[in-house]
Amino acid sequence: MFKVMSSLRGRRAILTGQPCCSPGLSELHLGSGAVCQKSPLKYRPADAEMPSCDFKPEEYKGMSKERMVEIRQQNCNPMTMKVTYYKKPVFIHQGHMQWLWDVDGRRYLDLFAGVATVSVGHCHPKVTEATQRQLKRLCHTTNIYVHPPLHEYVEKLASYFPDPLKVIYLTNSGSEANDLAMLMARLHTGNFDIITFRGSYHGGTQQTMGLTSNSPYKYPVATTSGCTHAMSPDVFRGPWGGSHCRDSPVQTIRECSCAQGHCTANDLYIGQLRETFATSVPSRIAGLFAEPIQGMGGAVQYPRDYLKEAYQLVRERGGLCIADEVQTGFGRTGSHFWGFQGHDVIPDMVTMAKGIGNGFPMGAVVTTPAIAASFGKAVHFNTFGGSPLACAVSSSVLDTIQEDGTQQNSLKVGTYLMKQLADLRDQYEIIGDVRGKGLQIGVEMVKDKASRDPLPPEAMSEIFEHIKDMGVLIGKGGVYGQTFRIQPPMCITEEDVDFFLAVFNKAVQSYTDRK
Repeated sequence: MFKVMSSLRGRRAILTGQPCCSPGLSELHLGSGAVCQKSPLKYRPADAEMPSCDFKPEEYKGMSKERMVEIRQQNCNPMTMKVTYYKKPVFIHQGHMQWLWDVDGRRYLDLFAGVATVSVGHCHPKVTEATQRQLKRLCHTTNIYVHPPLHEYVEKLASYFPDPLKVIYLTNSGSEANDLAMLMARLHTGNFDIITFRGSYHGGTQQTMGLTSNSPYKYPVATTSGCTHAMSPDVFRGPWGGSHCRDSPVQTIRECSCAQGHCTANDLYIGQLRETFATSVPSRIAGLFAEPIQGMGGAVQYPRDYLKEAYQLVRERGGLCIADEVQTGFGRTGSHFWGFQGHDVIPDMVTMAKGIGNGFPMGAVVTTPAIAASFGKAVHFNTFGGSPLACAVSSSVLDTIQEDGTQQNSLKVGTYLMKQLADLRDQYEIIGDVRGKGLQIGVEMVKDKASRDPLPPEAMSEIFEHIKDMGVLIGKGGVYGQTFRIQPPMCITEEDVDFFLAVFNKAVQSYTDRK
């Protein structure tokens, strides 16, 4: 029998799904259950309620849900239906900071941020004001003209990078940024082959599909050749791992006999990378793409020194090191502004998108002057990359991160959340691993801790749907869809976390009680 957690706050609580902050509507009561006085956790399901919110959403008066479903089925590409997240879809109407409202006025705590895209908060007032101001002045012109927002922004963004990463090309998306980085790496090195890790996701274009190593995102058509997928140094699911491997507030439950300051798992994974170089690619390569923490792969983290040693091996073979910061950038990992900084490395190129514009379509490739010069062998033009509006929005995002202390909040709240989730992991056999940094978090679900076999999709969906029904939106990922992803707007609070923990505990407990 799994035990319920002890209370710190001692207040009566209800998980509610009410519109905005109005009391008395659509309440979901959690049963109190047995109390474990020895538990270190700070809440129990009966002692958490959806935090209050002063924002009042507009009343929805638009198209009916039934009509939206009809249009989705008839006029939207079938893929739109395939990626609809829930059996009972959520019809989103409005957002404010960490909150979303559906067309019926029900409020949700958003812990997925449009796939880690809303960085500082839905419709953040500062970003909204900057957007409106630029819309009134100049919405669009291309970079064939010299307009102030482009130059003001790239100078500001470059200030967040160490030398020599000071040259920037702006795009519309992360897929486009990675596509462009592949081209630049091949042009600069004169080599063709690129290495990525299994479980990685680097985009959905036909070119970046070659980089991506995650079967649900790959079509049975020819993609770019020359991409080799090396073993992912996953210290939980991979063949090697221990209890001191990763740079995270929470380590794996695996045993570790490594000497102080030494990681055997790292040595073994680097050995596998050496074998990839010896068997699967030419002696000279174009580069290595690596997410500092895998996103779609399920917040997978590598041993602490792995990327540092991998970068050295790549450079010995003439390749460039490309950090895909589409999900980890802009302070999300908490300890650093960029995920690569946590690995104590400096890449040759950095790609980014998602949080760069807080939901506005924007991406970028940042590189060195020498690599950028190689790009001049032909003309590359992007109609919308670096538009006045995109630059104004993204500039206000950087300002807001500094003014609101967003990165610091990500570290504080994310660390608190991970430690509490680790306590839940210790209580439930089906919670295999908790990992991440800041507010880039994965919770890997398993049949049991001994086998580490993935929890089946139908079980994941059941828990996932229950969490949504109680008012919280999270994501899913992992090669087998076995990992819950928590990547919220970085403005969430510890009170929000307590509410989610109660919801998550209730959903997991309800599932295990029925099994």
